[in-house]
Amino acid sequence: MLHCPRTFARTIGFSGLFLATVLSPALAADPTGDWKVADGVAIIRVAQCNGNMWGAVSWEKTPGGRDKNNPDPAKQSRPTLGMPILIDMKKKAGADAWEGQVYNAKDGQLYSSTIKPVGTDQLEIQGCVLGFLCGGETWTRVGPPIPVSAAGNPAAAGSAAAKGALPKSASPQNQKTTGAVAPATKPGQKQAANPPGNANASADTVGDICLLPDIARPTH
Repeated sequence: MLHCPRTFARTIGFSGLFLATVLSPALAADPTGDWKVADGVAIIRVAQCNGNMWGAVSWEKTPGGRDKNNPDPAKQSRPTLGMPILIDMKKKAGADAWEGQVYNAKDGQLYSSTIKPVGTDQLEIQGCVLGFLCGGETWTRVGPPIPVSAAGNPAAAGSAAAKGALPKSASPQNQKTTGAVAPATKPGQKQAANPPGNANASADTVGDICLLPDIARPTH
C-alpha cells in the first residue's frame, strides 16, 4: 500500500480548504434568477440589463394587479406583472452586493436599496428612506441564475454578432425568451411561472425583463 507523506497530505487538505473558501462565495454571488418575496405574494425576476441588475414582477399570487398607488396618474393603470421593482442596481465595489433603488408598490415610492445574495438560495433586500428608517426582507430563490441577456446588453450582442454567434433567442421573433429563466432547475426548485401548490400559476408571459419598456427605455 502506498502512503502519502504527512506534509503532502496536509498540503492537499489546505488546498481543498482554500478552494472551498474562495470558490463558494463566487458561486453564491449571483443575484439573477427568480425570487419569491417574503410574504409570498409575488416573484421577482432579476437579470443583468446593460451591465446593472434590474428586477421585475414575473408572477403574482393574485393576477390582474395594477400600480394604483403610483404618484404618476399615467402609471396607476399599468399592470403590476412586468413592473420593475429593483431599479438599475450597480455593483458595490469590493462586495457581493448591488446598490440602486427599490420600488414599493404599496406606497408608490422609490427607496435607496441594496441587494446581497446569501448562499445560493436567499437574497437580502435592504431599503432606506433618506439614509434612515432602514428595513429589509429576505427573498427565496425559486428559479436558477439567468444568463446575460444579449438583448439587454448591447456590448454582448455586438461581440456575439461579430463572431457570428448571436443566439437565436436574440432575434426579433424570439426576443421574449432571451434572458428568461433557463428550463433546467436545481433539485427541489420550481419555475417561477408555476409556484408549488398555487392554483393561479400560469405560463411565463414576462420572459426577458431587459426587453420590458420600463427597463429598456432608460437605455435609449
